[in-house]
Amino acid sequence: MMTHGTFSNSRLNRRQFLRATALASAAAAGGWHARAAAEPGARLLETKIISQQRALYHGWPTVIRRASGQLLVVYSGGREDHVCPFGRVETMVSQDRGENWSWPQVLLDGPIDDRDAGALETRQGALLVTTFTSLAYEPILSGAEKRPPDSANAWPAARLKQWQAAHRRLSPAQRQAELGQWMIRSTDGGVTWSARYSSIVNSPHGPTQLADGRLLYAGKELWTGDKRTGVCVSEDDGQTWKWLAAIPTRPGDNAANYHELHAVETADRRILVHIRNHNAANPNETLQCESDDGGRTWSLPKPIGVWGLPSHLLRLRDGRLLMTYGHRREPFGNQARLSLDHGRSWSAPLTVSRDGTSGDLGYPSTVELEDGSLLTIWYELTKGTNRAVLRQARWLVEA
Repeated sequence: MMTHGTFSNSRLNRRQFLRATALASAAAAGGWHARAAAEPGARLLETKIISQQRALYHGWPTVIRRASGQLLVVYSGGREDHVCPFGRVETMVSQDRGENWSWPQVLLDGPIDDRDAGALETRQGALLVTTFTSLAYEPILSGAEKRPPDSANAWPAARLKQWQAAHRRLSPAQRQAELGQWMIRSTDGGVTWSARYSSIVNSPHGPTQLADGRLLYAGKELWTGDKRTGVCVSEDDGQTWKWLAAIPTRPGDNAANYHELHAVETADRRILVHIRNHNAANPNETLQCESDDGGRTWSLPKPIGVWGLPSHLLRLRDGRLLMTYGHRREPFGNQARLSLDHGRSWSAPLTVSRDGTSGDLGYPSTVELEDGSLLTIWYELTKGTNRAVLRQARWLVEA
């Protein structure tokens, strides 16, 4: 999860969210640096809002390009706010490279908050969508219930009743039982979907496919197990998952402060994982660790000189790696970096967007279109409202 700056009193920002779920700070050090020679640039072709229901809050999207060329984006929709009890997993599709998007389809809407959504199309054609459930809205509701109705910061009665109605659908024990890390699967192109099942770990953008056919999911046990940080694998096209390996912790770090991992396999058959770091050493930076044995063992996480998070990793058709990440300090927006050496070094930042109005934005993910241009989708709070929309940029890398 993450930090998003300061929001209104009725809301929980991501740093508070991490604290509320017992995931907060400690210490450490490390050492890589971004490469500075012959730096590429980015040429922006188009930016636009793609949300169909702008009166609602949209968050934490993942876009994928299917083998057919269709684009599919999943995200947490149906929301009132950054943290609320109404979140659900939605999807939209585009048949024309993002020029137009379908009306949202609800994929999952449980009785508590369904949050960040990831996606993958496997080589066998299955679609996998990931999410996690959360009760982080509970302290917000509790605070609102304690305010005198005539106080300056009291909620409107209708809003309070809506939150209470959603919350009281389940007993306290039932709400706790709803917490988990989840996946749903479709084998007919998204027409029908399985019931949700455990993915063991969670991270915002979901799993990746390896050259040997396995699926690998780098993430965290948020609510279950031993709260481990590491990788799981599936050998049956995403139907079942098993724990593979823990990611080691830097000396002085607290593993609980590693968040929102994403993995990619390089052209030279190593696996990289990027980690959102909230330890005292390199806070709010991206850490990187590697495996050269198929994910069974991992190097110590190290900083790569990138302030910003979380990172989405993509291997381009020519073998270069692209990382895309949110930049939640001025200039607010999203950035990308390229690696020409399979992740051993990274370019200076390329600007994807820089016109955000607050830190409540980011979680970009990127696909490569058939013409070589890149399409990035992220979420962003719109000026003067408490509603976030999905934005899209199409852009080119220029040498």
